[in-house]
Amino acid sequence: MEIKKLNSDSLAEFKSLLEIFKEVFENDEPIANDEQLEKLLINPDFFVFVVLLNSKVVGGLTIYVLHRYFGTKPIAYIYDVGISPNFQGQGLGKALIAEVCNFCKQKDFEDAYVEAESDDIDAVSFYKKTKYNSELNAIHFTYQLSDKH
Repeated sequence: MEIKKLNSDSLAEFKSLLEIFKEVFENDEPIANDEQLEKLLINPDFFVFVVLLNSKVVGGLTIYVLHRYFGTKPIAYIYDVGISPNFQGQGLGKALIAEVCNFCKQKDFEDAYVEAESDDIDAVSFYKKTKYNSELNAIHFTYQLSDKH
């Protein structure tokens, strides 16, 4: 197993991860075009990590960097985490979270956090098996700004 942080030359691996996200999250939205994905990969406030087995992407996660006004250290918002269903339950996700937390610590982030919907029993169960420091229940409000639905 290898955990790799993607860079601007990693478009194919990023797209492979997004296909896994579509499957894991049962998302039928189309993946953005290559130009948009390349913009994300060069954005200094966005990171992608993948889990590779025999050079094949089997999972990964994305991070958005949140800059703070009550402090100088950024926070890592782990946005999506997904491991291909065929590879779940093998410790890959836990290893990925641990590696990303080490990366964030080395980059002097204040914290890293991830959200899970309370009714997503699998996700909540997974995160409870990782080495987290605290848990907060929150209510998420979304404001739809486009006519996509």
